[in-house]
Amino acid sequence: MLEETTITAYLDRISAARPARADLESLRDLQMRHLLSVPFENLGYHLGEEIHMDERVVRKIVRERRGGGCYEVNPGLAYLLRGLGYDVSFMPGRVWIKGELTAPLCHLALKVQVDGHAWLVDVGFGRNSRYPLSLETDGVQPDPHGEYRLDAADDGGIDVRVNDSLLYRVYDVPCRIADFGPTLWWYRTAPDSPFLQNLFCSLPTENGRVTLKEDQLTHITGGERESRRLAGDDEVRAAYDKWFGIRLERLPVKADGSTSVPMSFD
Repeated sequence: MLEETTITAYLDRISAARPARADLESLRDLQMRHLLSVPFENLGYHLGEEIHMDERVVRKIVRERRGGGCYEVNPGLAYLLRGLGYDVSFMPGRVWIKGELTAPLCHLALKVQVDGHAWLVDVGFGRNSRYPLSLETDGVQPDPHGEYRLDAADDGGIDVRVNDSLLYRVYDVPCRIADFGPTLWWYRTAPDSPFLQNLFCSLPTENGRVTLKEDQLTHITGGERESRRLAGDDEVRAAYDKWFGIRLERLPVKADGSTSVPMSFD
């Protein structure tokens, strides 16, 4: 359980007030503020950093003002929510890529129980919703990021869609954070790992998104997209600072010979 000083610092990191109670309105506000403050990024994979899923990830998010992938930012939010009195469990998932599902435990999302109802909370996927999604309906759930649906799958999982596009499948089964250890090792070492084949940092904005993929900076505002290649290391470093609040002593460098695979943040 996080110490009170750490909870206060975490709330300050995401510009959130301490909730009066662990209710749905506060959960919506916390997820939204986390998404708009903590980048979805994989810089650590290309800086030779250790990737932590336990409470050490809170230091990375809060003290170092960094972000991470789903194995980092979703556990980080889970530790904060538990410290605020929420009932939180981990949900293993599989990602839809080119019409096929990845192996089990390739995605980590959260299930949060609020007043007897279950909600999917996710701040660690490039196209996740801004607000929690009900796990108790298969109807359309409008969100600033699109129209989401949660459909029952034949294998007992739940498919998450946005605007009729499949994103990932989660499973409502008992799961510990340690269960994701072998897959994290694969993400960190396998040549086919999308976290090694890509170098990215992305953050939603109130009406769009900003993404830095290697040296390509892209702004999406409403229906408009503007993309340009940055000129040199100094401009890349300045972009990390300006758009994501990340100050780096050295820049991450994608391994030579690796080939990028498509990753959509729209």
